[in-house]
Amino acid sequence: MLSHAEPSFRESVDIMFNRAVALMDLSPGLEEKIRVCNATYTVRFGVRLRGAIHTFTGYRSVHSEHMEPVKGGIRYAMSVNQDEVEALAALMTYKCALVEAPFGGSKGGLCIDPREWDERELEQITRRFAYELIKRDLINPSQNVPAPDMGTGEREMAWIADQYARMNTTDINAKACVTGKPLNSGGIQGRVEATGRGVQFALREFFRHPEDMAKAGLKGSLDGKRVIVQGLGNVGYHAAKFLAEEDGCKIIGIIERDGALFDEAGLNVEAVRQWMNKHGGLAGYPDATHQADGSSVLEADCDILIPAAMEGVINLGNADRIRAALIIEAANGPVTAGADEILQKKGVVIIPDMYANAGGVTVSYFEWVKNLSHIRFGRMQRRAEEARTLMLVEELERLSADKGLGWTLSPGFKQAYLRGADELELVRSGLDDTMRTAYQSMREVWHGRDDVKDLRTAAYIVSISRVASSYRAKGL
Repeated sequence: MLSHAEPSFRESVDIMFNRAVALMDLSPGLEEKIRVCNATYTVRFGVRLRGAIHTFTGYRSVHSEHMEPVKGGIRYAMSVNQDEVEALAALMTYKCALVEAPFGGSKGGLCIDPREWDERELEQITRRFAYELIKRDLINPSQNVPAPDMGTGEREMAWIADQYARMNTTDINAKACVTGKPLNSGGIQGRVEATGRGVQFALREFFRHPEDMAKAGLKGSLDGKRVIVQGLGNVGYHAAKFLAEEDGCKIIGIIERDGALFDEAGLNVEAVRQWMNKHGGLAGYPDATHQADGSSVLEADCDILIPAAMEGVINLGNADRIRAALIIEAANGPVTAGADEILQKKGVVIIPDMYANAGGVTVSYFEWVKNLSHIRFGRMQRRAEEARTLMLVEELERLSADKGLGWTLSPGFKQAYLRGADELELVRSGLDDTMRTAYQSMREVWHGRDDVKDLRTAAYIVSISRVASSYRAKGL
C-alpha cells in the first residue's frame, strides 16, 4: 500500500517499476541494473546577454544503454531538475522498448523560461548548451540523439544540429544527431504532429476491442465521445484536432494555464488554438464559458480525459473527484502513483504514458533512419508502385471492354488507387502499425495474466522484459 504522502514524479516511476518487477522473475542484480540511471551530466555555463553574464544550469541523463544510441527530448522549463530528468530518462527506456524503437533511454533539460528571452538570445543559449553536451558525446548520431520536448521545438533542434555540424565537419551523418528538425534541415513529414497522432491511433486501437471498452464502461466507437483535453500545446492540440475532425469526438473542455473553456456542445479546437496564439491564453474567448479554475473542468464528467501538459496533474488531492471513464496520458507522468491506485479502485481505465505518447519517439526513429540513409521515404519506390497499379487497372479496363461487361471504376477511385505512397503516408502507416502492435503486446499481458490488473503494469512488464533480454544478450 502507498503512504498518504504524495510521491514525487521520480518516486512514482519507481513505484510503478516495482509493481511490475514484483510480478516478474528477474535476478536482483538485473532488476537493479535496469532500475538505476547510468549517468547524469550537470552543466553550468555562462552566456553574455544584455550586458551581463547569465549562468544557466542544464542536464543530460542517460538511463540505459542496453541499446545505442540513447534517445530522449530536451525540455526548457524553470521546473527542470535532476530528479525529473532522470525519471523522464527512465520512462524513455521503457517507452522505446515497448514500441520496439532500437534506442536506450535519455533525457535533457535546461532550467530556463524561454518566454523571457528573444529569439537571438535563445539561439545563443541553445548553441552554448549544445556545445557543452556535444564535446562530451552527449549529442551524437551513434550515441545520444535528442528531440524536442516541453518548451523546445523545430527551431531549437535546427540550432543544435547546426552546432553539431560545425563541431564535426567530416561527420556525414551529422543531421542524425538530433530529431524533430524542420523539413528543410533534415526533418521528416509528420514529425510535428506525431505525438498527437499517436494518441489518436492509441485510442483507435483501444476502441477496436469491445472487451477493453467494457472495462471502462464504454461502448460503440469514438464518434460522439465527450473529450476533455488538459493542455493545448503541440500534443494536446493535435490530438484534440484529429479526434474531433477525423473521429467525430466532441471536445467539451480545454484546460490551460489561465483557466478552462467548457461547452457540452463541443468546442472548435482550431478556433481556440488561434485565439490562444493571438491572446496568450483562453480568457476572453467568445464562444464558450471560461472558468478561471481550470481544475474544476479536469473533474467534469466526460468519456475520455487527455492530460497533455505537465506531470502530476492528477494526484492524491483530486483523484477521487475525477469522473472520466478513460484517461489517456498524452503527457509524461500526469497521473501520480497514488492517484493511479485510487483511479484503479474506481474502475477508471488508464492508457499509460509510455505507450500513449510514444508517437513522438516512433517518428523520431523514422527521421533518424532517414538521416542515416540520406534519402526520403518513398523516393525509390513510389513511381514504380504507381506504374504497377496502372498496369493492373488498364488490364481490367481492357478485359471489361473486350467482354462487353460495361463496368467502370467509381469516380475518384482510380486516381486514389493509382497514387503511390509519399513520405507522410508512409510515416503515418509506420506509426499506426507501431501503436497497434505495441497495444496488442500490452493487451496480451493485461488479459493473459490474472495478477495484472491494469495496462500500465502490463506496459512495464513488456518493456522491462525486453530490456532484460537485451542485457542478457550482452552477457549480463
